[in-house]
Amino acid sequence: MKILVITDLYPIKNEEKSTPRTIYDFVRGWKNLGHEIRVIKPNFLFNSFIRKKPFYKSGIYGDVENINYFLPFLGNIKSKIRTDFEPDITIAHMPSGLIFANKLKRQFVAGVHVSDLEVLTNPIYSVYFKHELELAYKNAKKIACRSEVLRKKFLAIFPEYEPKTFVAYSGIDEKLIVKKEWQKKDKYKVLACANLIARKNIDKVILECEKYDNIELTIIGEGKERHKLESLSAKPIFLGYLPHDKVLEEMRKSDIFLLPSRNETFGMVYLEAMASGCITVCTENDGIAGIIKDKENGYFWRDGIVGEIINSGRQNFVLDNTYKTIAEYTQEKACKNYLNQIFTS
Repeated sequence: MKILVITDLYPIKNEEKSTPRTIYDFVRGWKNLGHEIRVIKPNFLFNSFIRKKPFYKSGIYGDVENINYFLPFLGNIKSKIRTDFEPDITIAHMPSGLIFANKLKRQFVAGVHVSDLEVLTNPIYSVYFKHELELAYKNAKKIACRSEVLRKKFLAIFPEYEPKTFVAYSGIDEKLIVKKEWQKKDKYKVLACANLIARKNIDKVILECEKYDNIELTIIGEGKERHKLESLSAKPIFLGYLPHDKVLEEMRKSDIFLLPSRNETFGMVYLEAMASGCITVCTENDGIAGIIKDKENGYFWRDGIVGEIINSGRQNFVLDNTYKTIAEYTQEKACKNYLNQIFTS
């Protein structure tokens, strides 16, 4: 099958640190399944500069065509496209991707991320983007919500689209999955990994772990909150930015993964922590909460959660369920699920 992916959430170069690899992982998975993929990355330049995204000139970079626009896709957008590709289906993600795909007047699938809900509900976008995004969802063949939590939030706005919505969850590389048993220790390793920004709530993690003498907290990530977070306690070990393989090494050495983040689209890092054999804690009713079940295969964040976990006697029960859960969320299964949902009536 020939698939055209349209999104600005895509790295041009592999070494990009600031661009999430969510859609890249789907593309790689679909290629592994034998599909032919091309990617168009439409950039509304003002938005790109505001969000401090890496800048690239318009042009074709391997299988990706980067197209810059000074105005938000007004006029004849087709005139700038150099990619000669006739897809069987077009899949669009992020607001700019959806608006761009809709203006091409071809059949497409529309993704739903947290950023889409922001455009739909924040008055600042009401002049142009909200209307264009609403048109895109109306015209889409199917609507792919990145989590069950997002699907519920989206349908609260557009209940009429329920028949064409589905959950397009992410998956983990099956080779990364390990099975661990809980070992009683004098000191337990707790890990947090995130961009160090306010909505990740790393301050709550630090203050929670501060209560316990038998906890060693390690924090991976960089961001504008780092200096403030370091001032809260001298106990946490800050490792800064680490490449992906080193992050996974730290996860495998850890017992508990804590990230009470809010407004997550999905949260691939939680799947990685689960695959690494960590007891994983997320925020209730956010992102991956549709996969993690409280006290079953992980926990929801609350005050005292670390003490609850280490004193529960349920650790191996939770880890066993974690292993069973993650086996259902492999990259291959996620990629097949996405395409199967598109062509299910």
